[in-house]
Amino acid sequence: MIISKTDKRLDQIKNRNESSDSNYEATVKMILDDVKRLGDESLFSYTAKFDRLNLSADTVKVTEKEIDDAVALVDKDFVEALSRARDNILLFHSYQIEKSWSIETAEGSILGQRVTPLERVGIYVPGGKASYFSSVLMNALPAKVAGVKEIAMVTPAVDGYINPKVLLAARIAGVTEIYKVGGAQAIGALAYGTSSIRKVDKIVGPGNIYVALAKKSVFGLVDIDMIAGPSEILIIADEYADPCKVAADMLSQAEHDELAASVTITNSNVLAEKVVVELKRQLELLPRKEIAEKSLDNYGAIVVVDTLDEAAEISNSFAPEHLELYIKSPMEFLPKIKHAGAIFMGEYSPEVIGDYYAGPNHVLPTGGSARFFSPLGTYDFIKRSSIICYSKEEFNSASKDVIRLASDEGLDGHANSIIYRKNK
Repeated sequence: MIISKTDKRLDQIKNRNESSDSNYEATVKMILDDVKRLGDESLFSYTAKFDRLNLSADTVKVTEKEIDDAVALVDKDFVEALSRARDNILLFHSYQIEKSWSIETAEGSILGQRVTPLERVGIYVPGGKASYFSSVLMNALPAKVAGVKEIAMVTPAVDGYINPKVLLAARIAGVTEIYKVGGAQAIGALAYGTSSIRKVDKIVGPGNIYVALAKKSVFGLVDIDMIAGPSEILIIADEYADPCKVAADMLSQAEHDELAASVTITNSNVLAEKVVVELKRQLELLPRKEIAEKSLDNYGAIVVVDTLDEAAEISNSFAPEHLELYIKSPMEFLPKIKHAGAIFMGEYSPEVIGDYYAGPNHVLPTGGSARFFSPLGTYDFIKRSSIICYSKEEFNSASKDVIRLASDEGLDGHANSIIYRKNK
C-alpha cells in the first residue's frame, strides 16, 4: 500500500478506466434502436424484463398521490436535513447565473449575447433499493436556478419500489415529472421521446455502464453532462494530518465500488504507516467492507514523497475528481494545484461534506477529465445566442473588408450578400 512516486501502481490507478466497452455497446445499441423504433412498447417491454415491473401509459408516471404517500414515510429530521442541504445548494448555484449583455459601438451597432435556459431537461437517478437523493438535488437544483421549466426524472422502480427519500428530494428540488423507468431504455425515451415521455434537450445524472454508454450514444441528438467513471479521491497530507481522518476519507470513496480509487500523498513516513494501520482497523467496522477492501487492494495507495511540491505534481497528473488538501496551510498551497474537480481545504472540509451539504455540485469530472471539464453547474442548463445588429454606417465601413475576405475564401455568394446591399 505504501509506495514511492515512481511506482508503476500509480499508472495502473490513473488508467483504470481504459477498459473496453465492446461487451456492452451492442446491447445498448439494440435497446436504443428498439426504443427509437417502437417507443412505449419497447420501453415497457424492457422495464418488465429488467425491473420486473409491468407498466402502461397510465402507470408509467409517478402520481402526486404516490409522492404524498412516500413523503409521509420519511421522518421529520431527515426532511429538515435535506431541506437545509437544498438551501445550501441553491445558494451556491445562484452565484453561477449568467446574464445577457450587449455593447454599442461608436458607429451605432449593437453586439451582444442572449442567455436563455434550456426548456426541458431529463435527470437519471439510479434506483432499486439504493437511495440517491443527493443526486436528485445536485442535478435538479442547478437546472431550477437556471430557469428550466420542465425537469423530467427517470428512475428504475425495481419490483415497483422507489425509495421514498428519492421522491421527497424530487419534490423539494422542483422536479416536474417522474417516470418509473431506468436503464438504457430510459435514456432512449428521454432522447427520442415516446407517447408517454416527451423528448428532452439535455440528459444529466449518474448510472451504470449501460446508462453511461446510452448517454454517450445519444449525445448530439441531445446534450449530456459528462461520461462519468468510477469515483476517486486524492489526499495531500502532511505531518499535521490525523491518520484516523485520512483513512476515513480514503474509505469514503473505496466503499463506492471496486473500481473507486483512493490515494494519499504525504511527505511523512510516520503518517503513511499510521494510515495503513487505521485503514485495517476501520475496514473491519465497515458494512461495505468487501467492496472497500477490493477497491483498496486494486486502486488504493499511499505515496511517500520528499516534498509537498512533488505531491502537487502527482496530483496535477491525476487531475482527480476529489482533492483534499489536508495540510497545515492549504490556502497558501492552493496556487500549486492546476487540475481538480473539487478541492477540499483543511481538516474540517472532508469530501463527504461536499457530497451532501456544502453547496457546490458533487457531479464532478473523473478519470483525469478535470483537466478540461468542470463540475455540473447552473451554466450547464443555459444556452447562449449571439446578437448582431449593425448600423448602416458600420455596415458600409466594414463592407469592403468583408467582400475581400469572402472572395479570398472563394465564396462569391457570401460576397454578393454584401455587394447587393451596398449597391442598393
